Amino acid sequence: MTQSNQKAPYYPKSHLLAASGVAALLSLALLVFPSSEVEAKKTTLNLELDSGADRIIQEKDDLRSPQVTEGEGSPFARIEGQNENDSAGKDAEEEKKELKASNDTQPATPAEPAWKRVTVGKGDTLSTVFAKAGLPAGLVHDVLASSKDAKQFTRLDVGHEVEFLISPQGELQSLRIKQSDLETISLDKSAKGYAFKRDLVKPDVHTAYAHGRIDSSLFTAGKEAGLSHDLIMALANIFGYDIDFALDLREGDQFDVIYEKKVVNGRQVDTGNILAARFINRGKEYTAVRFTNKTGNTSYYRADGTSMRKAFIRTPVDFARISSRFSMGRMHPILNKIRAHKGVDYAAPIGTPIKATGDGKVVEAGRKGGYGNAVVIQHGSTYQTVYGHMSRFAKGIRSGVAVKQGQIIGYVGMTGLATGPHLHYEFHVNGKYVDPLSAKLPMADPLAGPDRKRFMAQTQPLMARMDQEKPTSLAMNKQQEQQR
Repeated sequence: MTQSNQKAPYYPKSHLLAASGVAALLSLALLVFPSSEVEAKKTTLNLELDSGADRIIQEKDDLRSPQVTEGEGSPFARIEGQNENDSAGKDAEEEKKELKASNDTQPATPAEPAWKRVTVGKGDTLSTVFAKAGLPAGLVHDVLASSKDAKQFTRLDVGHEVEFLISPQGELQSLRIKQSDLETISLDKSAKGYAFKRDLVKPDVHTAYAHGRIDSSLFTAGKEAGLSHDLIMALANIFGYDIDFALDLREGDQFDVIYEKKVVNGRQVDTGNILAARFINRGKEYTAVRFTNKTGNTSYYRADGTSMRKAFIRTPVDFARISSRFSMGRMHPILNKIRAHKGVDYAAPIGTPIKATGDGKVVEAGRKGGYGNAVVIQHGSTYQTVYGHMSRFAKGIRSGVAVKQGQIIGYVGMTGLATGPHLHYEFHVNGKYVDPLSAKLPMADPLAGPDRKRFMAQTQPLMARMDQEKPTSLAMNKQQEQQR
């Protein structure tokens, strides 16, 4: 193996010193003036370090911030509100102090009274309704004692909405009930207690036409014709002098009615008076037109101007069933022997109202042997009527008081000798018992002079309208039946 004996090159000492000096200068230049590539890398590194520091600061701020900006309570909520560094935090603290000082100098906006609504339920009284509104029970007495009209607030129907205006301190400022679409009553707090107020809406009054046919009862036919309960009752009262609705109705009987309807904002909210009506019973036509004479008295007259009003109406109980007729030889259901039945029995539920059949004076009101609770009315010197087996008397009915035709005098019951709830009705003429169903009833005076002339001018267009609208109504009813 050959070993190389080459020697390292020889440089003079002066050259070596010069080379060392140049290397030192180059190193110094690189330190003072780095290349662009090195500078870029250094800059990028610094930016990343700065960004990381910002994130650390932000995360610290997030932990201190109370505000949730994305779905409060959500695991993904982003919380904001803290400053990025200590100096910014100090600035925020200063801003809070300034804001608090500003708020302290501005007056606070007082809370306004708020309305609270309570719907009346079954069994509710004014006291329970107050309790539901969070008001003390003792306040009810103060409210009711504030005005004699305030007692109207005790007449609550299920479904009524009672509204309370209550202050932030829990004091009642106002109480309001909407009685109907046309009437609202309220109590407003005043210096002396509570002031009562009634607000009435004046409706627009229009006229409407209805036609009905009797298949089962007047009530059912009236409902099918679109008449309200009040209108059906009024129709029965108008023709009650001529038609016994418990006895005389037949399938196929018909009626036509022109009546008032009350409208608010284009919606019917109630009905008014019957202006004209026609009833065909057993093929016989009866007419009635409402008229107010020059003295201000209003009544119904036939289309020829004769009065419909008789001294007595036929039936003292509406829509009742005749359970026993007038007879001089009837077997008594309790005594079990032949005994004259000197009146007519009208079977009806307990509590059904009983009407006086004519104007008169109460001569008896109390317990009367087998009649039970009874009322006896004297009508002038010729006529007398008796009403027996009542459950109770109407308010104010007692011996000596005057009553008007159609006035409620009592309610159906079964006191005395009675096997079931009914009214026993008697009709006496000059002290003799007469069959109420066949007795000839005296008439009121007909219209005459200027009143009759004005009545005829008012009546003719009403009767003509019923003639014109009836065919259309019949056609519509037929079409509805075919669709069923």
